[in-house]
Amino acid sequence: MRSRIFITVLVTTALVATGCSGRSNTGAGATTAPTATTAPGEFGDLKGLCGPGSPSSSPAQGVTASQIQVGVFSDVGFTKNSEFVDAAKVFTSWCNAAGGINGRKLVANTRDTQLLAVEQQMQVSCGQDFALVGGGAAFDGLGVKDRLSCLLPDFPAQVVESNNTGSDLQFNQTSGTSYWRYPGFYKWLLQEAYPGSASSVGMIIGDSPITKDVGPQTLEGIKNAGGTITYNELYPVTGVSDWTPYAQAIKTKGVKGLVFNGDFTQLAKLEQVLTSIGYKLDWIDTNNNAYGAAFIQVAGASLGFQNNVADLGGIYPIEKATGNPATAQVERLYHQYAPSAQLTLPALRAFSSWLLFAKSAASCGDALTRSCLVTAAHKETAWTGGGLQAPVDLSNPDSPLKCFNVEKAIAGGWTPADFKPDTGAYRCNEPVYKYTGTYTKPMTLADVGKSMSDLK
Repeated sequence: MRSRIFITVLVTTALVATGCSGRSNTGAGATTAPTATTAPGEFGDLKGLCGPGSPSSSPAQGVTASQIQVGVFSDVGFTKNSEFVDAAKVFTSWCNAAGGINGRKLVANTRDTQLLAVEQQMQVSCGQDFALVGGGAAFDGLGVKDRLSCLLPDFPAQVVESNNTGSDLQFNQTSGTSYWRYPGFYKWLLQEAYPGSASSVGMIIGDSPITKDVGPQTLEGIKNAGGTITYNELYPVTGVSDWTPYAQAIKTKGVKGLVFNGDFTQLAKLEQVLTSIGYKLDWIDTNNNAYGAAFIQVAGASLGFQNNVADLGGIYPIEKATGNPATAQVERLYHQYAPSAQLTLPALRAFSSWLLFAKSAASCGDALTRSCLVTAAHKETAWTGGGLQAPVDLSNPDSPLKCFNVEKAIAGGWTPADFKPDTGAYRCNEPVYKYTGTYTKPMTLADVGKSMSDLK
């Protein structure tokens, strides 16, 4: 998910988001670190990712006989949210303990963009790193031109701005920019679970240049799913001191289902007002940015009154880790290498990106070049991150997502909703929807005067 996962960062343009401190799951009951059952260097169903070797060459920038340098973008210096840095620490510590990638140790260089220094940090990365792995920045679009100009492959945890989402040399596991991300989720909401809500859907979005495409795309997608928007409002990303006018408008309009794209702390305040005036919606789409213990804490008593749901986009739920070997293994590695860090949904995406990078790099052997790396990653037509997620096709950067899974927020935490999964924890093979509107296009190599033949 592009802006929906990362949209809370929008408020950091004026208000620092809550930092992560203390390791926790998503508030649905504590999990324990299971006993290891995989061999060193193996993850889930992925074999031979990390291990010893005898490399002898320095075939590319950032690659020597002893190490591989990669960049990890993060706004950590501004937001104080270290989830991408933590994920890099956990993965590289685990991989290096197994011998590295064919004997080369991974070195993760944190590229702290501090919100607005994306271009400067990209220029530094262009001069040192072999690739970018497991990171993200709120204003990532500021760096995409430089990244493509220096032919730097990108394996991001998440992307935000439209010109970067699905750009060339990028392996974004939720790309498919021509397609709406949530057709199955909204079909379930509007046609199956709460068909009475289809006639009156409301939408509130944080007002920022970053989200300029989000509103029109959401309107188009909901209309295709059979919904009618009867309330459409923006709110200042710096926050709202009194949500009462919004709540009263929602009640007056008779809104039955509400889409909220913004900071979940602001959503919690809105829900508290809605609850205090006794107005209950059929559902509230919190977006999966809210999926975590923090929303459970700030939403408080309103969770017992309002029906909060979120589409995780095919990522196995953290609170059910003991039921999925790959998620349980991540939990175990966090316990071992970063016991005070928080495992979050973006952190899981980061870990999956690290796994993709490692598998692709390992397949190149001693001759680890960017060309080999990119070619290998493009061969993944059903990537699952070793079992962390539903399959995604990385051979085509504009492939639609085919699976979804829905979580519900209750007083005790997050738990899977009754969305009738048909493929393990997911519901797959729902009809896809391709946008008919005109939106910002991702940047290509041709835009900077390059082509794939320039990649060495």
